[in-house]
Amino acid sequence: MSKLYLGIDIGGTAVKLGLVDETGTVLDRAERSVSFDGYRTPILDTVRAAAADFTAGRREQIAGIGVSATGQIDSRKGIVAGTCGSLPGWVGAPIRDRLEEDFRLPVTVANDANCMCLGEAWVGAAKGCTDVIGITIGTGIGGGILTGGRLLEGARGLGGEMGHYRTHAIDGVDCTCGAKGCWERYASTTALVRAAKAMDPELTDGRAIFGAAQAGRCDVLALLDRWTDEIAQGLAGMVHIFNPQRILVGGGVSAQKELLIQPLERKVKAAVMPAFAEGLTVTAAALQNDAGLVGAVWYLLHH
Repeated sequence: MSKLYLGIDIGGTAVKLGLVDETGTVLDRAERSVSFDGYRTPILDTVRAAAADFTAGRREQIAGIGVSATGQIDSRKGIVAGTCGSLPGWVGAPIRDRLEEDFRLPVTVANDANCMCLGEAWVGAAKGCTDVIGITIGTGIGGGILTGGRLLEGARGLGGEMGHYRTHAIDGVDCTCGAKGCWERYASTTALVRAAKAMDPELTDGRAIFGAAQAGRCDVLALLDRWTDEIAQGLAGMVHIFNPQRILVGGGVSAQKELLIQPLERKVKAAVMPAFAEGLTVTAAALQNDAGLVGAVWYLLHH
């Protein structure tokens, strides 16, 4: 009987859980809100309760736990080292220690965007690639970098924090991290919605914006063009540093092939030196909600 692993993907609004086998196949799934009472219940308490319920009656099948978590994750200590948002009580949360206490099993913890990249390289849209830049476009921008088949983690596991790469440092928009001009202030879905609402108050989310673009609204198409320029310019800088084979784009907007993925590929290739564009592809991530928990299990298996 093959071993099974518990994958846990902790986001700012929900925790996703999955039973994952040694091939990266998700055999069962569950999800629970972590913000159901405005975070009065600490996120980690909700995660522990959800994990206990999900594994009830089958703990003996589980060989280890891989956790993907939002925030700056110190993967050496298995704790949340920092955040740039407003998740009460999340900084300092001892994820690994508490889950090891609960389950008496090996536990690893890594950043959610890093885990997305690992999951996609294992069984998703970057399978077979050794050099990958993965970004998740949403409220902010998350990132993960594979170089030579290894995840770039840095000294504490904090590496790959691409949303806070400065693209407009001199006269940029204030960021939640305390700096100015961070990439995510221009290239996230939040940035797109902010600009769209200033133009038309009815464009309140990505769905409305892309719907208006598909209907042929010239002002919205022009806005999307400027927004994809911001994403492409940030990626071009990273392509020159890491020389990837593939750029993976995750997040809800990644479903927009004609309005996002295809123009983004053209723009990135046009913005880099010709040798860096050879063989480079830009692709939507494939695993969707499973990417983080699958990548967390890959991380567990290799650590």
